[in-house]
Amino acid sequence: MKEKLRTLWDLFSIFFKIGSCTFGGGIAMLPILERELAEKRNWTTSDELLDYFAIGQSTPGIIAVNVATFIGYKRAGLIGGCVATFGMVFPSIIIITLIAKFISNFSEIEWVQKALKGINVAVAAILTSAVYKFSKKSVKNLFGFLLLVIAFLLIFVFNVGTAYVIFGSAILGVILASCRGEFRKEEAVHD
Repeated sequence: MKEKLRTLWDLFSIFFKIGSCTFGGGIAMLPILERELAEKRNWTTSDELLDYFAIGQSTPGIIAVNVATFIGYKRAGLIGGCVATFGMVFPSIIIITLIAKFISNFSEIEWVQKALKGINVAVAAILTSAVYKFSKKSVKNLFGFLLLVIAFLLIFVFNVGTAYVIFGSAILGVILASCRGEFRKEEAVHD
């Protein structure tokens, strides 16, 4: 029981810490999540984290919150998923509540505007770094590279919705894995 409570506290406190320094959304958090969860604590691997991000991207909700739920569930079941999710969103709830309560016309305050401009630049750098690392780990062969180029063109040149590109890529990945016989390999391992 003591060990279970310790695990739940660790989940809450780590995701609270991560949620407290969140700017730029889920992809910008990838380096932080990788450092905290894969490198420092060995709660997951970098490859699993990328899988969680892919699943989180293609399911409803905020990517980082979905990742917290997956990691929490992996570590401590359903209650772990709930605790990790709450830890991730609780800092935002506190900040938004304080802003709503004490500061009217928050976005019109000059120092807030300047701070947000600085944060936007930092987030752009973090996003660029995260996208570079993410693509370096995800694109492992010619098929992956071609899929990256096609997805980029579909989204940025032809204005195809990202949901369609993600869904199409998932279907293409399943078809390719099936053609390679990878599902039969998994069935043989589980038998």
